[in-house]
Amino acid sequence: MASRALWKGQLRLSLVSIPVEIHSARNSGSRVSFRQIHRDSGKPVRYQKTVQGIGPVESDDIMKGYETDSGDYILLEPDEIDAIKLDTRKTLELVQFVETSEIAPIWFDRPYYVVPADDLAEDAYRVVRDALRQSKKAGLGQLTMRGKEYLCAIRPCGDGLLMETLHYETDIRDADPLFSSIADDATDQELLEVATQLIDRKTAPFDASAFEDHYAGALRDLIDRKMKSKKTPRAKNSGDERSSEGENVVDLMDALKKSLKQSGGKSGKSGAGTRRRKAS
Repeated sequence: MASRALWKGQLRLSLVSIPVEIHSARNSGSRVSFRQIHRDSGKPVRYQKTVQGIGPVESDDIMKGYETDSGDYILLEPDEIDAIKLDTRKTLELVQFVETSEIAPIWFDRPYYVVPADDLAEDAYRVVRDALRQSKKAGLGQLTMRGKEYLCAIRPCGDGLLMETLHYETDIRDADPLFSSIADDATDQELLEVATQLIDRKTAPFDASAFEDHYAGALRDLIDRKMKSKKTPRAKNSGDERSSEGENVVDLMDALKKSLKQSGGKSGKSGAGTRRRKAS
């Protein structure tokens, strides 16, 4: 399956702007995933957005609310949030450079691949990649993606660039309260030497292919055995999940009827046409 860009914009270094795309570096499809199934009916469990005392509600009627210290909610319309204009929505500017080793592992969040958006961008892209590689530095900047502004580190990765989102300082808990109870006594020298020898003996270049997810493998083996057994309980797929398009038509019809009722039945044709265009 072709990778889909999560962000498109400009990677900027001073006055140089390079059109780039950002793709997730994580292969989520490699994980074993399950659906929740109702035991008695064998049908998938679905989740509805509901309000206590009202029941299911439509997505158009849902606002974002910020809970205050008093327990009240400050309500925000989606348009008000979208109106917040940040340069980082379309531009990732490298504003500082640091030694790669300076960024402790605790700050790293998720990895992404940064690729040139077209052939014309490749020359400038290679210059930035090679400059970072030669200087052994990582570039720091910020970008807005999926409704959040991220702190990012850019560094060379093979023939391309790797972007890793970083936690902000306020995201990381202070470790002192957890570590303060550990006695700071001197380590037994003989024990230290033995432990160091064990570490030296097991030291080797990092190779991720040398490790495998044993739990995921055991799950796949279990599923294979269950598939081959005639005694395994099974739930038939009734095709309900594939009929979402038909359900959307039903939802649209319900919305149209509600709109007609609210308008008192006047100008029904024009009102329905307007609602249909919004729904699509």
